[in-house]
Parts: sequence; structure tokens; C-alpha cells
Amino acid sequence: MKARKTAQLLLADGTHLVGTAIGHIGTTVGEMCFNTGMTGYQEIYTDPSYYGQIIIQTTPHIGNYGVHNQENEAAHTMFAGLVCDSYSDLASRLQGDGTLQDYLLAAGVVGIADVDTRALVRHIRSAGAMNGIISAEMETLEELQAALAQAPDMANLELSSQVSTKAYYKIGPDEPTKHVAVLDLGVKRSILSQLARRGVACHVYPARTTVAEMMVAKLDGFFLSNGPGDPAAMPYAVQAAQEMLATKKPLFGICLGNQILGMAVGASTYKMRNGHRGLNHPVQNLLTGRSEITSQNHGFALTGESVAANAELELTHTNLNDGSVEGIRHRGLPAFSVQYHPEASPGPQDSHYLFDQFVGML
Repeated sequence: MKARKTAQLLLADGTHLVGTAIGHIGTTVGEMCFNTGMTGYQEIYTDPSYYGQIIIQTTPHIGNYGVHNQENEAAHTMFAGLVCDSYSDLASRLQGDGTLQDYLLAAGVVGIADVDTRALVRHIRSAGAMNGIISAEMETLEELQAALAQAPDMANLELSSQVSTKAYYKIGPDEPTKHVAVLDLGVKRSILSQLARRGVACHVYPARTTVAEMMVAKLDGFFLSNGPGDPAAMPYAVQAAQEMLATKKPLFGICLGNQILGMAVGASTYKMRNGHRGLNHPVQNLLTGRSEITSQNHGFALTGESVAANAELELTHTNLNDGSVEGIRHRGLPAFSVQYHPEASPGPQDSHYLFDQFVGML
């Protein structure tokens, strides 16, 4: 690696680390979160669910296989900043589209390398999620503290409308067998691809679209997407989910969509101490007894108590690490959702049945 500037990382609890500046030379603030995946960093950086967050990568080598344009989950990067250990200026894939350094520079993403990310993650796991700041510009702790104090807390923060599509679009086969309205709260391209390869035309709508506006198209069902922010700050999405349920058409939700569906039926959510982010989270399907290795990215979840006490909801999936809610279904309507990401294929095909299940319901 050629010589780089020094960068600093300061957490809200006063933890201060010094490393090497990577990507754009600047300053960034956001909520600190960590991802335990060994690969797939580009898919992480373009996942809209990471909007406004600084990502700590626990795997020690980042950037060594470069980037590939076809692996983006959105049109551009979504995360606020990057913290990693060993950072590579070189890209090993001959079929790639350049280095991660060029990718971050083009996107204006600020990062810091040469940090003991596993020690940092152990600290955050103990202390809980908090905001942080990375800067290769500021020199004093006082400057860093003043800038960090301006960062908003993720709780009660509505972000989906900021990452959602600004206009309706349609994606799918030329001769679709079914038509589904997708409420884009920060949808990943790979989710739409999973539906499209099953013959579904996805009618993708901005986050604040009403169901009445969606019903202009001839629809067979609805989909609630993943996305960033606090679901408790999204009454517009909860209302849309309630209107979707009222049509009695099949409804499927993923990640944030799982939380929105639960809230639409009266369940509640909470902010997790650290969240689940990675490619290796074990989940049990309570309906079949089988376990799945899942990809996850969420800092909020449905409370188990509110699901158990709700006569309209049935718990279908649970996290084998901490017992948190990983899936629900409506007892009287064709609606279900999961907290994890079946399209991300960590299993690699453990959870693809969920898309087949939804298309079968259509």
C-alpha cells in the first residue's frame, strides 16, 4: 500500500483509535455496526439497509478481490463509512471492474484501516451500539467530539424515504405470470431478481405510495422490502401494510418488511443492543423443525412478547443464537415475513423456498 494519511476514529463513549486513511479524505459520522461476513463487502456497501451507518468488518482482509459492477445491490453506495484491518490496494479478479480504493474514492466514502477490528467489535458488543466519527481532516479530540455530537441517534430516525426509488418502475420477465407491488423501503436488487426469475413482474413504488395508487395496476400480491431506520418512525408504511392486508391478497415481507407487517397487526419493535449483521446466523423454521444458515442485517426487531400475545400472529422462525423473532405469519390471511435475507444465499439455498412459497400463494 502506498503511503497514506493518518485517520482517527472516535466513538460516543470516548474510545479513540488511530489508523490509516482509506477512500475519500474527509470526515463522516454514523452509527457504528459490525458485519461478520467473510466475503461480500461490495454487496454490504450498496445495501440500502446500511444507510447512515459506519461498518466495521470483522474479517481481516478487505479489498483483495476488488469490485464488480454486477454485484451492486443499489445504484450507488449506501453506507456512511468503513472501518477495517488489512486493506488492499490490489484486486485479484481478472473479470473485476477495479480496486476497492478507486470504488470508495468515486463514491466519496471515508474510511480507516489498520485498526484491530475484532477488538473493536468485542468492545461494541459489550458497550452496545453507538455513534462514531472517522476523520482524516480533524486533528484534535475537541474537533471530533463537537462533530460527533451533531450525529442523530438511529432510534426514531426515518430513513427509508431517503433511499427509496423516487419514481415507479417495473422489473421482470417480458411475459410475467404474476404481478406484485413492491413497496420500496430500501429494496435490494437481488430480491427483485429472485422474484423475476420465478416469472413475477415487480411493480416497484416509492416508500410513501398508498395502496390505492398501487391498485391501479392489476396485482396478484404485495411485497414489503428491507430498508434502514426505525420502523416505529414509519406510520405511513404500517398503514400501507394494513391496507395490503385488507385486500386479502398474498403479502411477503423481508427484514424491515417483517417488522412493518408485525406492527400492522399490533406487534411492537425494539432497538437491539448490537443488531444482527453477517452471513452466518442460524435460524430455526418452527413449522418444519429445520435450521437455516442465514444472512442478516438489522438493528431493530419485533418483540417476542408482542408476537406471542397477538392472536392474529404465529411465530414461524426463531434465531438460535438469542431466541429473537425471525419470522411470522398471519393466522387468517395469506401474509408472512422473515427478519433475515433469503435472497443473499449464505446457505447457499437454505432459504430460497420462501420465494417459492410466496409465488405459490400468488
